[in-house]
Amino acid sequence: MIAVAIGVMNVATYGFTIVAARALGPQQYGAFAAVMNLLIVVSVAQLALQATAARRIASTPGDVHEIEAGVRRVTTRTAFGLGAALVVAAPLVNAALRLESLATAVLVGLIAVPLTIMGGQAGILQGERRWRPLAALYLAAGVPRLVVGTALILWRPEELTATLAVLIGALAPVAVGWWALRERGDSAHPTSDADHGARALVRESVRNSQALLAFFAVSNIDIIVARNVLDAHDAGLYAGGLILTKAMLFLPQFVVVLAFPDLADADARRRALRLSLGLVAVLGVVGVAASSVLSNVALVFVGGADYVEVEHRLWLFAVLGTLLSMIQLLVYALLAQQGGRALLVLWAGLAVIGVVASTTVSTVGGLLAVVIAVDAVLLVVLLVPALRHRRSSVPG
Repeated sequence: MIAVAIGVMNVATYGFTIVAARALGPQQYGAFAAVMNLLIVVSVAQLALQATAARRIASTPGDVHEIEAGVRRVTTRTAFGLGAALVVAAPLVNAALRLESLATAVLVGLIAVPLTIMGGQAGILQGERRWRPLAALYLAAGVPRLVVGTALILWRPEELTATLAVLIGALAPVAVGWWALRERGDSAHPTSDADHGARALVRESVRNSQALLAFFAVSNIDIIVARNVLDAHDAGLYAGGLILTKAMLFLPQFVVVLAFPDLADADARRRALRLSLGLVAVLGVVGVAASSVLSNVALVFVGGADYVEVEHRLWLFAVLGTLLSMIQLLVYALLAQQGGRALLVLWAGLAVIGVVASTTVSTVGGLLAVVIAVDAVLLVVLLVPALRHRRSSVPG
């Protein structure tokens, strides 16, 4: 159920991206892609709250009512605080991404509010393993964006209307989450003496945020570098190739969602991690092979003839997406084990990409080679602590 729901969500999101790439063209789409990548970084708060709620509920199911109440309070405050900060920072966002549209930058702050609220709701449902309402939430996160977004872009093909569609679509899953959580039953599990107060939730969420921020910064810095070291046309071509990278990254997302509660279980985590990594790797190999053999078909999905110059590199973009999907799984495995210190290596990888790419890269192929090399090293470095970690998951 979750696999199908997340698959539909990703296909819908991917479909919206294809519509945007075709309607906007390389230059306008390059600006919109920069906005979407910034939103992925902004979503670390959403995902940190989801991971915190899911881990705590999976570890201490008897405390579900206390955890839910605390998570919902912290989520609401975080959502509106983050949204307000981003609205205030809109001029800086506009300048950094070279959007030439202050209204688009303001929309980023508005989108952050429902995006973050969805994270707390999803974490509660995930921790309780309530897969049916969680599946509905994921469906609502994708389908409305495609429907509304297509209508708005066809009406006015601009990055502003495309970003507005993202805001409208972000409201739907919040409504679904509110409906699913409106009534609560009694827990059959014994309660624990773990601290689930606001301070404890914030501390864990902050730890999760820095790790997830590092991951999403690593997985999205290349588009920002591309906007600054490549001309507008080549940056747009790179952004088009990244459509395939994001597809490969999000294709196995259901594996992370389903495995995370088991990754928080000391007895089940090693088997869950091995099986999850194997499945993600298999999906990646299939995607890379398909992108190489059927590159002309893959080109259709990244924007069509306008992006033909990058067709021969599409399989490399698929390799990049596979590496990122496996790194993402390792990040969540370490978060479930509360092994966040090992994730500090992500910041080192971010620095390497930023420095090397900004000083030595002048072509699409050069930037792609640097990013793939650094991500491959990060995968190997993170794999060791993820497999060896044996610490029990004690809520804290």
